[in-house]
Order: sequence, then structure tokens, then C-alpha cells
Amino acid sequence: MSTEQILGLVTGIFFGFLLQKGRVLRYDKQVGAMLFKDMTIFKFMLSAIIVGMFGILAMHDMGIIKLSHKAMNVGAILVGGSLFGIGWAVMGFCPGTSVGAIGEGRWHSVFGAIGMIVGAGIYAELFPFFKSTVLSWADFGKIGLPEVLGINHWVIAVIFTIITLIMFRWFEKKGI
Repeated sequence: MSTEQILGLVTGIFFGFLLQKGRVLRYDKQVGAMLFKDMTIFKFMLSAIIVGMFGILAMHDMGIIKLSHKAMNVGAILVGGSLFGIGWAVMGFCPGTSVGAIGEGRWHSVFGAIGMIVGAGIYAELFPFFKSTVLSWADFGKIGLPEVLGINHWVIAVIFTIITLIMFRWFEKKGI
């Protein structure tokens, strides 16, 4: 096992611990998120995105890591996002939270984890087909907002954080 894999495992376990402590593995929180009645999961995930974004950008700027983001592919986003949403609605867990729920002893989420693994295998087997169809629809390559807008990535990070904090305030005001 490489150092990167060990670090990935350790940070994954730590993230799972935080998911459990944040109570986002609870079924009522999942359903509340889908109905926009409980924003606990959104607040948790947006907080994780902000922390991760600043950490990754700092490590990139210090030359510790190299960014390698995925291509902006509209077909893949539409199909993959739809499958993710359907799976989340049917199971009541997304892939990450289903694994965390197993850790909590919620054995019904095993079916979601199995579905995730089977789905990944099917995708791998059908990848040549997807590459010539869905993955070629509106493929804009490896671009991000900073490249599209021609501004520094820190500007995007700060604007995203400000918008997120405004949303958090609104969620709290609404009691959701």
C-alpha cells in the first residue's frame, strides 16, 4: 500500500467519523435533505468543501500537490448526477453515507454499498461504450471556474465561502 493510499484511508476514516458525529448518517437527515426541510447535510458537506478547498489550494500553491481535476463533461454530469440522485432517493443514503451507516450498524445500507460496487463494475465494463457516447457529449476538457473567468482561484474560493456563509445564515434564520 502506497503512502497516498494510506493517507486516503486515514482521511476517509476520519471523514466517516465526522459524518457520524455530525449525525448526517441518519435516515431522517437524508430524507430531510431531499425534501429541503433539513439542511444539516448541506451545511456539513459545504463546510467540508470549504475546508478541503482552502487546504488543497494552499498545498497546490506551496507545490506540495498538483491539481488534477476531472474534465467538464456535460453528458457525464447529467447521466452520473441523475443516477446518483435516483440511487440516493431509493436508498435514502448516498454512497459515502451508506458505507458510514454500515459502520453504525445500519445493515440495510449494505444493499446501497453493494449497488455502488456493482455499478462501478458495470461502468468499468461499459466504459468503451460510454467513452464514445455519453462521455463525448459537450466535453469541455479539464477546465474550472478560474480558467473560464480568467481570475485567481483564491477569488473563487473567497466568493464561494461568502455565498455559503450567507446561505448558512439564511438556513439558520429559517430554522432548517
